[in-house]
Amino acid sequence: MSAASASQFSLSQYWAQADGISHGVAYVLLAMSLVSWFVILSKAFSLWRVRRAAPAVDAFWASPSTDDGIALLRAADRERVFAPLPEQAVQYSGAGAASIAGGMSRSEQVTRVLRQQITRSVHRVEGGLTLLASIGATAPFVGLLGTVWGIYHALGNVSAAGVVQIDKVAGPVGEALIMTGFGLAVAIPAVLAYNAFNRVNRITAAELDGFAHDLLARFGK
Repeated sequence: MSAASASQFSLSQYWAQADGISHGVAYVLLAMSLVSWFVILSKAFSLWRVRRAAPAVDAFWASPSTDDGIALLRAADRERVFAPLPEQAVQYSGAGAASIAGGMSRSEQVTRVLRQQITRSVHRVEGGLTLLASIGATAPFVGLLGTVWGIYHALGNVSAAGVVQIDKVAGPVGEALIMTGFGLAVAIPAVLAYNAFNRVNRITAAELDGFAHDLLARFGK
């Protein structure tokens, strides 16, 4: 390929010839990529701390007293995923006789507060996953939109110039295909991270459920 032909397939050349819509699509993809990587990195750090705290659940049951176990769990669980469960089991609310919960048995009240806390903890560990899934699902189509519009724009310019030659068409069309590549580059890390985080969250949710069941057996009587 000659230097002149190679220069036709240039990102800077495509950017210079692109219109406002193509630029807008590129900026949207850039924003999606930045948001995606921010969520990926922050979520990876958060879930790493959650998994690091998981062994403290066994240490809780090995503690000499409930207070010591809760203190140990608080120190290990910086993300506050596991520690609130024994706190709520010990200091359960709704015991007032004038409330609806006051008419429930101790076991039912502990079950209620543990279920509420599991819901809060699951929401905490799942935060940001919907955004990752949305970016992973839509980024390829945003890139495809940029490609389609770029091809349309390039062919319009070629038609207006009255020059219909393969080398004049291949350059702009090839450059427009870059947008599809950008869309895939944004989507693939988001999808992979979403799947990995989902697996970690399923493990954490199962551990929370088991922990709550054991706490109910200990404090629900």
